[in-house]
Amino acid sequence: MADSFWRAVAYCFHPKVIFLSLVPLILMMVIVMGLGALYWDAALQSVRVWLDASSTLDWAWLWLERMGLMSLKSVVPPLLLIVAVTPLVVVMSLLAVSFMMTPALVNMVADRRFAQLERKRGGSMLQGLAWTLLSVVLALGALVLTLPLWWLPPMAMVMPALIWGWLTYRVMTYDVLADHASRAERLELMRRYRFQLLVMGVITGLMGAAPSLVWASGALFVAAFVVLIPIAVWIYTLVFIFSALWFVHFLLDALSQVRAEPPATWRKDSTQAADIVDVESKILNA
Repeated sequence: MADSFWRAVAYCFHPKVIFLSLVPLILMMVIVMGLGALYWDAALQSVRVWLDASSTLDWAWLWLERMGLMSLKSVVPPLLLIVAVTPLVVVMSLLAVSFMMTPALVNMVADRRFAQLERKRGGSMLQGLAWTLLSVVLALGALVLTLPLWWLPPMAMVMPALIWGWLTYRVMTYDVLADHASRAERLELMRRYRFQLLVMGVITGLMGAAPSLVWASGALFVAAFVVLIPIAVWIYTLVFIFSALWFVHFLLDALSQVRAEPPATWRKDSTQAADIVDVESKILNA
C-alpha cells in the first residue's frame, strides 16, 4: 500500500496526468455554470420561500435576531443549495474520472510498469457501467439515510469518508481490473485484498473532504462562487485521479503476484468469494 501510495503521488506530477485533470474540470465547469445560469435564481428563490414558510425554523431566526446576526439569514439559502448540490458534483466527478480517465491512467501505468502483464479482458464497458451506477445509487442512498447523523461533529467527517471510500473502492477496483484481469482473478483480488482496498477507499474519502473547505468559504463569500466552484471541482478531480492511480499501482502489482501463484492456492470455496460471485452474478446478469 505504501509503495503504491508514493508511486501514485509521483505520477500526479506527470504532465499527461496534469493535462488529463483539466478535462473533467472543463466538463464540470460547463455543466455547473450552465445549470447555475439557468436555474440558480429560481432554485434560490424556492429555497427562500421554503425557509420563510417553515415554522420549524422560527426558533433559529429568533436566535439570530437576539444575537444581532440577522444578516446571516441571507447566507442560509445559498449555503443549503450548495450543500445539496455538492454530492451531485462529487458523483459527476467520480463518473468523469471513471469513464474518461481511468482507462488512460491504467494504460499509462501498465505500459510503464507492467508491459508484460497479459490482458484477459474479464469485464466489459456495459458491465462496468451497470456496476458503477449501482454503486452510485447505493452510495447516494446511504448518504440520504445518514444525513441526520451529520449533525454530530465526529460523524460529519466519518460518514462521508466511509460512504465515498466504499464507492471509490467498488468503482475503481472494477475499472482498473476490467481490462487486465479475468473475472475469477478479479473476484480473488477483491476477496484477498478487501481490507486493504477498503482502507485505501476510506483514506481517499477523507482526502475528498478537503474541497469542503472551499465550499464552506463559498458560503461566506457568495460573490466568489464563480471562482470557488471550479476550484472545488478541480480538487475533487485531483483526489479521484490520485485515487485511481493508487488503485492502479496496487491492483496491477497484486495481479502480477497472484498470477505467479498456482491457481490451486486460491481459496475459491471461501464464503466471502462465494458471496461476491453470487451478488455480482445477480447484478450483471439481471
